[in-house]
Amino acid sequence: MVRNHNDERQSGRFAYDGLDRVMHEKARLGILTSLATHREGLSFSDLKELCTLTDGNLSRHLLALEEAELVEVKKGFVGRRPQTLCRLTRRGRRRFLAYLEELERVVADAAAARAKSAAEDAAPLRKGWSPA
Repeated sequence: MVRNHNDERQSGRFAYDGLDRVMHEKARLGILTSLATHREGLSFSDLKELCTLTDGNLSRHLLALEEAELVEVKKGFVGRRPQTLCRLTRRGRRRFLAYLEELERVVADAAAARAKSAAEDAAPLRKGWSPA
């Protein structure tokens, strides 16, 4: 099959292989977006509040993101108080930006379909098709 970006019938056109399963989960998407907007990183408690997650949920998602080398989690002290700092890794930032580009493709495809839907709703069925 000929590869033409404008041809909606091209093989795999709507597969969206760039939607990384590690990032695509709702809570992880929120974590990554929060960290992407705070380059210096966020404390565990700030991240928990921004994403409205429990300690256990945030820990579990951070572990998955850390294993995928998307975030780094560092434990230290601020004064005498222990604190956990979470940041995107360089690799994590690159992969997240690529993921966002793929999401933009999904949105653009859906917007194009929405724009065509009013005209297609009134259009007859495809040639050779009849209602059952």
